[in-house]
Amino acid sequence: MHEEPQVPNYRTGRRGRKLEPGLCLAIEPMFTLGRYEARVQPDDWTVVTADGSLAAHFEHSIAVTENGPEILTTV
Repeated sequence: MHEEPQVPNYRTGRRGRKLEPGLCLAIEPMFTLGRYEARVQPDDWTVVTADGSLAAHFEHSIAVTENGPEILTTV
């Protein structure tokens, strides 16, 4: 399900892969009403805020084409 390139939703201090036609990726921001720290539950899938604050997470799949990016998950 998850393949390269990984696009973290935080700064790493390093340059990532150049986006070029043919590349598909998912952008998955997470917004929290509390602190930024998160924890993964024992099921190794569910992510929760460490302080128990409310959070929202969503995803868009994007294809990089010769004509620019195309969001594949728009309604």
